Amino acid sequence: MRSENVNFENLKGQALAGRIDYPLIDDPIAFAIYAHCFTCSKNLKAIGRITSALARHGIATLRFDFAGLGQSEGDFADTNFTTNVEDLRAAANYLLKTRGTPEILIGHSLGGAVAMAGATELPQVRAVATVAAPSSPSHIRRHLVDDLERIQTHGEADVTLAGRSVPIRQQLLDDIERHDLENMIADLRRPLLILHSPIDNTVGIENAATLFAAARHPKSFVALDGADHLLTVDRDATYAADVIAAWASTYLSGEMADRAQPDFTTDAPESVTTVRTESGFRTEVISNGFGLVADEPIAVGGTNTGPTPYDYLLTALGTCTSMTLRMYADRKQWPLAAVTVTLKHAKVHASDCAECDTREGVVDHVDRQITLEGDLDQGQRDRLLEIADRCPVHRTLHGEVVIKTVLIEPAP
Repeated sequence: MRSENVNFENLKGQALAGRIDYPLIDDPIAFAIYAHCFTCSKNLKAIGRITSALARHGIATLRFDFAGLGQSEGDFADTNFTTNVEDLRAAANYLLKTRGTPEILIGHSLGGAVAMAGATELPQVRAVATVAAPSSPSHIRRHLVDDLERIQTHGEADVTLAGRSVPIRQQLLDDIERHDLENMIADLRRPLLILHSPIDNTVGIENAATLFAAARHPKSFVALDGADHLLTVDRDATYAADVIAAWASTYLSGEMADRAQPDFTTDAPESVTTVRTESGFRTEVISNGFGLVADEPIAVGGTNTGPTPYDYLLTALGTCTSMTLRMYADRKQWPLAAVTVTLKHAKVHASDCAECDTREGVVDHVDRQITLEGDLDQGQRDRLLEIADRCPVHRTLHGEVVIKTVLIEPAP
């Protein structure tokens, strides 16, 4: 993905710091806003992983710091649930005026409650997704049990939350009691996706049950099995983002929904693939509009979060092989029920390769096994085996390939 740092003002005139994570494609299929958890910031690792995965699906996401947190202006002690909701609406208005219509709201933990409350006053929002959200803002009290007396006596106290000290004032406790989130959800009138881990020790799974019961259809629940509250494991954050993207695509506006679903009724467009690698080997890929990821095994310095380049090479050959056999069998009206192609790649010494013309050095060797299902006779099977070698990718690998490489300046 590519990113842009932005700033915008809330109702109090305070500058809020944000970051928009864009897909590599020029025109996102949708814009989303991500509201972070209580006392967190937009730079939480899981948020970055989620917005990166959303970018692979073509969704641009604005993540920002609530007032008094991260790089945003303001005093945290003066903030509360109401000000967070106001900040979220300011973010939506900024995005609407400067970039595009925010159609998706995503909130993590207390940010999930903020997203549900904020959506009621944002008619342009078409879908709301929550991750580990509490069923009431007053859930905050459970983390302040040992400090409530000091706060009530002195009006303010420094409280340790998630390993950091933050000032909590009585005004925050008074504010969270004024919000009836269950009634807000009943009047949400938006599709709602609730993601929650059954083993979440910070915000228990019973909160998800309460939210789901209060919400009206269309509503969905997905269990993030084995995940912790902050989705600190990359695969949990990526899985959550993939689910959100697939679910939200159903509710995008007409124009964006059409762009989200490629039209295969016309001739296939010229194939264009763009890849981007920042730190490490993990590489974001946009191939003909589809988001993918490539990586290397941990043993060679990668993070093993996606196929390797050679895995994709085998994927290209395998899929081309099976599609070609499918097309040929359909044209001949042969009873081919299914095709399975299994491929393995290795570097072997040329002297050990009986099929190779080269006798020195190392060559690439691909084993391709094809399983044909269906009531085919031996002649049909033999013919399909011959056709396998005629798939376009196979012929490309054996033909002359010219690759022209040029340097271009990065976009500003």
